[in-house]
Amino acid sequence: MTTRHVIVPWKKGLHLRAATKLVRLAQTFSSSISIRYHGQVANLRSIVSVIGLCAVMGSCLVIEVTGDDEQEALQAVEQVFAMKDTAD
Repeated sequence: MTTRHVIVPWKKGLHLRAATKLVRLAQTFSSSISIRYHGQVANLRSIVSVIGLCAVMGSCLVIEVTGDDEQEALQAVEQVFAMKDTAD
C-alpha cells in the first residue's frame, strides 16, 4: 500500500465535477484507491462516497492505493489535485 497527502485546491472543494473526474480516473486502474478525510474513508470508484466526504478547499486528504499499478494510479490522482483549475 502506498499513501500520499494531498490538499484540495479548488474553491468549491471536492464537489461533483472534480469528484467525477477522479472517479473516472480511478476506474482506469486495477488498484484499489481510497481517500481518507476526518475519519471517513471513500472508495475513489464511488461518486457518492467521494462527495460524502464534504472536503472543502484547503482540506488535507490521504490517498491510499493498493494493487499492481499503485504507483501509476497514485501519480495520476496526484496530478488531478495539482491542477488547480479543474472543476472551478
